[in-house]
Amino acid sequence: MSDIGWLSNSIAPLHEEDKRQAGARQSSLTKPAGALGRLEEITLDLAAMQGDVCPQMSEVFISVFAADHGVALNGVSAFPQAVTGEMIKNFSNGGAAINVLAREIGAHLEVINLGTINKLPSLEGVLDLQLGPGTKDICSEPAMSSDQLGKALMAGRDAASRAAQYDAHLFIGGEMGIGNTTSATALACAALNLPPADLAGPGTGLDAAGIAHKIDIVRQALQRHEPSLNDPLEFLRCLGGFEIAALVGAYITCAQSGLPVLVDGYISSIAALMATKVTSSSSNWFLYSHRSAEPGHKLVLEALHARPLLDLGMRLGEGSGAAVAVPLLRMACALHAQMATFNEAGISEKGA
Repeated sequence: MSDIGWLSNSIAPLHEEDKRQAGARQSSLTKPAGALGRLEEITLDLAAMQGDVCPQMSEVFISVFAADHGVALNGVSAFPQAVTGEMIKNFSNGGAAINVLAREIGAHLEVINLGTINKLPSLEGVLDLQLGPGTKDICSEPAMSSDQLGKALMAGRDAASRAAQYDAHLFIGGEMGIGNTTSATALACAALNLPPADLAGPGTGLDAAGIAHKIDIVRQALQRHEPSLNDPLEFLRCLGGFEIAALVGAYITCAQSGLPVLVDGYISSIAALMATKVTSSSSNWFLYSHRSAEPGHKLVLEALHARPLLDLGMRLGEGSGAAVAVPLLRMACALHAQMATFNEAGISEKGA
């Protein structure tokens, strides 16, 4: 396996004194205590992460990881497998949802192709790593080799390192790959010890019969690999996808380097779950953007003790739900930094 010793590097500590001072500032602003609800909590969390009494949110770095999945050969998606490569071309041309959202919020966007079944030409704005023509069919063999797992994790590490070099205030990881909700569901079942029927959903638009078939495929995969599912990295190797493993590597690296993460939807949350299984304290660095329309997301969020910021019925992936939540974080930071204090405004405080 490629070297994965870095996974055990220490997680950065939170800046509790800055959080305390940010709380003191919050209590002096011209509003009743708690009147801005979650916006106040977000600011305090970001103060602890960034080590700044007035945290910032101007520089956002988005990495979208794409890869094909062998499990797609079992008919678990409403779309053909060729769509993964076609969507990577769409990312390159600037036509996908995440392209639009990244432009709107002024975020830096990169796309990493970790392996498609159809070989793609060199594309502008796409880093081509090609760990293989997608993963193997998890119903019959492990999704990837140990070496591929190590390289996928490292791809995520490298992306998070680029975000740090960019001096980002926030990292968003996105994913794209036909069949990846099936792979992610299998991972969540293994990690949470839950049956597939509790977590499997429509993904790209399956009907009831399609969901029932997906449940059966996930059940077969879990039975096939049950003897090997003894730790989170084996979960990833046997059941995961290149792009899901890359998200795990990126999230852990962000937590190690002290870079806040805004987690996207169902698949990204399962990657966050796997990251916390590898190193539990990495969760200190995760914020959760939205509750996906995918039914299993509720159980994954509960396992993470997560409180998502939005609930818009989204289920696209790509990091899109997280990008939509960025203006909310920016407003929280702006209110905290720019509102006048009672003293500055000459307003009497409660009980004064």
